[in-house]
Amino acid sequence: MAQTYRTLRVARSAEGVLSVVIDAPPMNLIGPELVRNLVMLIGELESDQDVRVMVLESADPDYFVPHVDLTKVAEYTAEAAKAGGPGDASLGVLWHKLSELPFVTIAKIRGRARGAGSELVLACDMRFAARENAILGQIEIGFGAPPSAW
Repeated sequence: MAQTYRTLRVARSAEGVLSVVIDAPPMNLIGPELVRNLVMLIGELESDQDVRVMVLESADPDYFVPHVDLTKVAEYTAEAAKAGGPGDASLGVLWHKLSELPFVTIAKIRGRARGAGSELVLACDMRFAARENAILGQIEIGFGAPPSAW
């Protein structure tokens, strides 16, 4: 990967395993920078013949991705639109692209993965949650709304 990301630490092993660590302090909220970096990474990986497995995890042991930054919805939505076609400005399109990558994707969950963060891990082929502190939730259900990214 020649690309440099501000919110992702990406490392590739000789065996074709790509390690992607989400590092968007203070708590990995989905905002414009993280979405921009995910759009770029997934775009690069769609045609990568060398990656066999991608492991996605968090640099923060308390927060995988707890949800979206509600103060920056317009900004991250504009970044998400770059993953889809014109007028397709949703995280669901980005998560769908993640789910269709031509290799195995694994979420290694420590801390909170709620709302859009839960949808991110659900887009992966496999999910492994730490017994000690993994918390998953779809907060929209509590007030009778469908998940927002899908």
